[in-house]
Amino acid sequence: MATGIHHVTGITADVQANVDFYAGFLGLHLVKQTGGYEDAEQLHLFWGDAAGSPGTLVSFLVWPAAGRGRTGLGQVSELGLAVPAASIGDWLTRALSARIPVEGPVREFGEPVLRLKDPDGMIVKLVGSGDGPMRIRGVTLLSDQPVETAGFLARFGYRPGPVEGPFQRMVSQTDAVDVRASAGFVPSIPGAGVADHVAFRAVDVPAVQAMRLELSDHGPTHVHDRKYFLSLYVREPGHTLIEFATDGPGMAVDEPAGQLGRTLMIPPGDAARAADLRVMLPQFALPGEERFPMRDLPFVHRFHRPDDPDGTTLVLLHGTGGNEADLLPLAHRIAPRATLLGVRGRSTEEGINRWFRRFDATTYDQADIIFESSAFAAFVAEAVKVYGINPDRMAFLGYSNGANLLAAILQLRPQVVRRAILLRALQPLEVPPAPDLTGARVLMLTGARDPYGRYAPPLEAALRQAGADVTAETLPAGHELTEQDLTVAARWL
Repeated sequence: MATGIHHVTGITADVQANVDFYAGFLGLHLVKQTGGYEDAEQLHLFWGDAAGSPGTLVSFLVWPAAGRGRTGLGQVSELGLAVPAASIGDWLTRALSARIPVEGPVREFGEPVLRLKDPDGMIVKLVGSGDGPMRIRGVTLLSDQPVETAGFLARFGYRPGPVEGPFQRMVSQTDAVDVRASAGFVPSIPGAGVADHVAFRAVDVPAVQAMRLELSDHGPTHVHDRKYFLSLYVREPGHTLIEFATDGPGMAVDEPAGQLGRTLMIPPGDAARAADLRVMLPQFALPGEERFPMRDLPFVHRFHRPDDPDGTTLVLLHGTGGNEADLLPLAHRIAPRATLLGVRGRSTEEGINRWFRRFDATTYDQADIIFESSAFAAFVAEAVKVYGINPDRMAFLGYSNGANLLAAILQLRPQVVRRAILLRALQPLEVPPAPDLTGARVLMLTGARDPYGRYAPPLEAALRQAGADVTAETLPAGHELTEQDLTVAARWL
């Protein structure tokens, strides 16, 4: 039966940098792009050979702007990819030319090894092993129970191989798992640059079922249909997450051979919101394709560019607990041909994203509002410059806390926002200034059943008094957004 590694999955914070490294530098093929099967709002990329063969697959969960994780106990610490031994010198030269962090070459278990770091900091070893195309040569697991971990791997067709220092090599028909005795190491923390799991090959569904029965006394196991393979998940004694994945039906089940990875796929369970997910998931360019470089600006942000843009840019500010992608589907429905710029608030409250601090539901930190309004104004000015946005074709849309920051910017920085859609906004300023908003246009939509709706009229009055052209409507809704918000906003815009 087939043994060995099916795939290895890591985490990346920068999808374009990941594409540039794995496709542009290593030359792997994109064989699948899909919404995540655990979370469809999370992009999942698969790299491998042109056919998407098990044993060549390296996949990444995209966590945009995630913090760096920590590699430690209970985790894959290194990914090894096999290359021809004679090519190691060429790879070293290429890495140096591309300014990719590299160490070596050294010899490990009799093979020449180069250690690279991908853009997120994950260690990728190029191992001089054989003369065939690039494939997975092995992984390294950190375990404070190395004997038990090695014994557990035997269930998946691995047998003890040579030992070097703290490393016990376990070998299959095609690759190796090096178990490093790591007592005293710190535990792993998920994040960018850290592997999520390693998957071993199961020949078919009965093999997965048999493995689940075999593991019935080991601990909890979970079986999931990932469309391209059926998977069992379990943690080995050293706590590394192990997947047991069938070879079939394979990556070509929904795309023709030779065209793998061309289409963004949506998990079947999320088909009803496929259109929204295709707007929310981050865009990227493969080598040779036209790209739109992202800039390092003070606020985390994401663009969605339609196929036929009309030159309009709609800047989006989410509500409490949201992120830069939350309003993209709504905005795309309002303005299908607009380029969308979703921005993430950087004031956090109990781990959730906000735009400014608050003391209670309607009492806000005034100094923080002023500071973040100035910071956002500077962000807009820089974005206009570096991305070539036409300020005369730019509008802003905010919901709840995001709408409140826009309301503050309108009053504190009157030249920044000239067209704004404020959804469920209230007056955030205790002492509003008296700006000149002549020429500014504002749409305010308030929910009739919104418990905060009674705080909206003071904002409306302040904006009108400042000279803004304000359209205010009360909709039959609560604080949540409805289809009527979309209809009214689209008509107004």
